[in-house]
Amino acid sequence: MRKPRWIAASVMPLALALTIAGCGGGSDNGGGGDTGAGGNSNPDGKLSAFATEPENPLVPGNTNESGGSKVVRALWTGLTEYDAVTGESKNAHADKIETTDSKVYKVTLKPGWKFHDGTDVKAKNYVDAWNWTAYSPNGTQGASFFEQVDGYKDVHTSDPDGTGPQTAPTPTTKEMKGLKVIDDTTFEITLSAPFSVFPLKLGYNPFYPMPDSFFADPKAFEAKPVGNGPFKFVSRTPNADITLTRYDEYQGAGKAKFKDLVFKIFESNEAAYTATVSGELDFLDTVPSSGLAGGKYKTDMPDRNGSTPYMGNQTLTFPLYDPKYASPDLRKAISLAINRQEIVDKIFEGTRLPADGWVNPAVPGYAKGQCGELCTFNPEKAKEYLAKSGFTGSIDLVTNADGGHKEWMTATCNSIKNALGIECTYSPIPTFAETRQQINAKAMKSIFRAGWIADYPSIENFLNQIYRTDASANDSGYSSKKVDDLLVKADAAPSVEEANKLYQEAERVLAEDMPVIPLWNQTAQYAWSEKIDNVRLSSLRELDLTTVTVKK
Repeated sequence: MRKPRWIAASVMPLALALTIAGCGGGSDNGGGGDTGAGGNSNPDGKLSAFATEPENPLVPGNTNESGGSKVVRALWTGLTEYDAVTGESKNAHADKIETTDSKVYKVTLKPGWKFHDGTDVKAKNYVDAWNWTAYSPNGTQGASFFEQVDGYKDVHTSDPDGTGPQTAPTPTTKEMKGLKVIDDTTFEITLSAPFSVFPLKLGYNPFYPMPDSFFADPKAFEAKPVGNGPFKFVSRTPNADITLTRYDEYQGAGKAKFKDLVFKIFESNEAAYTATVSGELDFLDTVPSSGLAGGKYKTDMPDRNGSTPYMGNQTLTFPLYDPKYASPDLRKAISLAINRQEIVDKIFEGTRLPADGWVNPAVPGYAKGQCGELCTFNPEKAKEYLAKSGFTGSIDLVTNADGGHKEWMTATCNSIKNALGIECTYSPIPTFAETRQQINAKAMKSIFRAGWIADYPSIENFLNQIYRTDASANDSGYSSKKVDDLLVKADAAPSVEEANKLYQEAERVLAEDMPVIPLWNQTAQYAWSEKIDNVRLSSLRELDLTTVTVKK
């Protein structure tokens, strides 16, 4: 659901990654042809790309799902960005990010950058945006990304009894003391403790700057967002499309070689696939299972398809706030009842890698076999755990109908049913936005599909944001003091290597509790129309807007 997938510093051998992808790698499947703005390309051209309806208005600090993120990342550029091929973090608007102790960071901006409304992007625009996102009364989903900043607890309070009836107290201030503007192009970040991973986070959505106009009238801004990225906002029709146009004064690297970008929203991934085959849609970043079967997408769209591994995984998540799923033995039984390899082979044509833990193998810090036997198909042991749990009901799996998940969710349900001898049904929810709304409201009554695409290249991102108590992406409501304590120790470790060992220890605790079932690690199969060229899927599992061209 959320974002970069890094290959740099990967422990997954390239040969294995390409074997999993089922082809020669995504970066070389771009259709060839002209690579510049001249030749056969039209610099005033227009292209359309598949999207799902964003869950929230297009405000970076409150956008952490894939549908909204791909739009936000076209509209904004932050201090850093992630290489389209390797996923490596590199400076973007930041000229320098300096530290001597991993606790105090001095950021120097490149001068001359502008927002789309013509105003300067200053140090205060970063500081103001970060304070707004972290301030708990604003209810943003990106607030927890600032928890290491000194003073975060002063601006972010929580409900003392979890879900009510009490409410969180009003914070004592709206500004974190760890953020200090020095001048228009310089600011300082002081963390509450050393955190060596922190610079890797700075290219993610919540760290983008916001113009003064946002703070003057947030509602008006939501209707017409103003960023500082390679594209600027034109219009939005809910559940239909979002239109952007190239920002010709963009100061960053990798300017777009075409003019207009339309994100089209479809009722289903299958409908988007059909539109790509016919040429109605120019780019589809996720080929549905129906298109994978028998390599159908390669036949339907020869010479205009690609496949590449990325740093993401697919999971099933238990709504632990529902007493029905309280038993860890039940959760382990369901995990053991899923024949991951068979589903990967039959539904995904071998284009996935069965998971052996909660972290993708390409992620720096990954450790092999963290899930142990609980991620292997074992009907006998599954029945033993089911008997221990005392569970006698039925199982229901849910996810969004517009994401192309029907075939594998149905197959997963059948595997559970056959292995455990209990009823299992798959119940789709119409849209991704509706699904996320139910998840965020802690209103789910069924086991639901989830997943993660790395926000930055670190095991920390696969743990702190998902499994720490009250973390921004802790969709299950999971809480473990043991896990929390290990994550705190890992965050404060003096080096990335020492931190990773503690993160790995925290991951092993998840096998004791099984709040989330790991299914498989992801690769992306994508396709495009005959209208565009130089197509490449970025390390964010999105169309690389810096290379793609529209044909004349």
